[in-house]
Amino acid sequence: MSKLPQLNSVARTRWRRFRRLRRAWVSLCLLTGLYALSLFAELLCNDKPLLVHFRGQWFCPVLQYVPESRFVDNGRSTRPDYKAIAATPAFAAGSGNWMLFPPHSWGPNAILQPAALHGLERVTLLLAPRRDTGTLNLAADGTIVRSREVAPFFGGPNGKPPDGIRLSDIWRLPPEIVDAIAARRANRAAPAIAGRATQRDKPDRAIEIALATYEPRDAPPYSVRLTLRELAAPDAGAGRVVLERGGRAISGGAAWNRLDPGVRARLYAAVQRRFDAPEPALAFEQRGAAWQASFEREDIQWPFRPVAGHPCGIDAAGRDVLARLFYGLRTSLTFGLLLVFLSMSLGIVFGALQGYFGGAVDIVGQRLTEIWDALPFLYVMILLGAVLGRGFGLLLLVYAAFNWIGISYYIRSEFLRLRRQPFVEAARSAGLPHRSVIFNHILPNALTPVITFFPFSLVGAIGALAALDYLGFGLPPPTASWGEMLQQAQQFRWAWWLILYPSLALFVVMLLGVFIGEGVRNACDPRPLSRLE
Repeated sequence: MSKLPQLNSVARTRWRRFRRLRRAWVSLCLLTGLYALSLFAELLCNDKPLLVHFRGQWFCPVLQYVPESRFVDNGRSTRPDYKAIAATPAFAAGSGNWMLFPPHSWGPNAILQPAALHGLERVTLLLAPRRDTGTLNLAADGTIVRSREVAPFFGGPNGKPPDGIRLSDIWRLPPEIVDAIAARRANRAAPAIAGRATQRDKPDRAIEIALATYEPRDAPPYSVRLTLRELAAPDAGAGRVVLERGGRAISGGAAWNRLDPGVRARLYAAVQRRFDAPEPALAFEQRGAAWQASFEREDIQWPFRPVAGHPCGIDAAGRDVLARLFYGLRTSLTFGLLLVFLSMSLGIVFGALQGYFGGAVDIVGQRLTEIWDALPFLYVMILLGAVLGRGFGLLLLVYAAFNWIGISYYIRSEFLRLRRQPFVEAARSAGLPHRSVIFNHILPNALTPVITFFPFSLVGAIGALAALDYLGFGLPPPTASWGEMLQQAQQFRWAWWLILYPSLALFVVMLLGVFIGEGVRNACDPRPLSRLE
């Protein structure tokens, strides 16, 4: 019975060193666990049920295709909408038919219908002090000859002051306003100005009187126009309250609770009406001050904020962000691992051949490598994508064809150093073929750069895939990708969940990879005292 291959003493020593580095070991466990979970993403995030029991038959839609005609007698062989079917009377309680959905019952490409979020809208209540504003014209003797919306300032009927009344009879005008009126009557240039006027019989009440900029004319004006504004109370301020159905305040609860109970009841009724139909602005009195409330309902449109059942929100196409994050994790790590494996395999082969044979093989190989490295990868990727179409395999092969050059330099230098060692000369003297000398004697002693750079190369591959998807040259839609989600975030900058969650996922995975790489580097360092603590 053959035994399993055992690590040599050097490898075991490095493994023990790595495990003693707690941060690196925990990062490796976390990243491995996340990737293992993502491999079973269909069992955790899917809009297809895991099991279906219907009329005595068992189905597993996650693993097999089941046509719609199996559940609905319509003769269609299309993919069924399992959630809509689960809501039909055939799957009612007590029917014996049931469906078992995954913990998160949304797939990465399932399109959510806006009607599914009905009832989750919010209404924003905007509270602001009401400031009455009116205009009037003063004749040369100071009487009011024309007015508009000045009833709050005079109390006259039909929004007009009494006939023949002077503004100065009701309001005590400040000297700067009197001088500004005189300058305009004299047809002299005057700047815009505003002043505070007090009511003669109520000195504690004040308003603002303003005049616009005046330029001289051919003849003096018949009348001078003034604007009257109500001054806001010193402690008055705008309030913003976000309410959901039922009246619970999501934000701005302090402003909502400060309202009088009667006012709050009126506003609550208006908010509930606003959920179903437009609602005009509402004026009310609060502790002797005039206020106005306006109502803004949140429309259901994509992208949409996080809600119950979609904790990470919904993207611009109506797809669940959490499901796409989870599937994007699998895509990113799978792409990164395959890319690093292919690029390092190519780098090892080319670097080993150059370093082992040296001479003309090394010189020609280096010149060809430099020429290949000078080719613009992005342009090649755009050209091949336009000709052959974007795809996972094409992106992987093209990127690997350009990504092997860096590791080949390290392998070449290791082979140049090791090929003159006594154990290599002894292997050659024993008549072993070049293949055996390269792969059995030199390569195992030259793998330290490969092992050390593997985690960092993985991090670089994940970041490169996100960058290509962000630029639109990566994986084809509708593949779940973190870079594609960040590209959506650029278009909808107000959708903070499209910025936060993909960025956080990318940051966490790359940080774990860096911690692992740091641990591998320290574990492979033969000089413990030189490692950065």
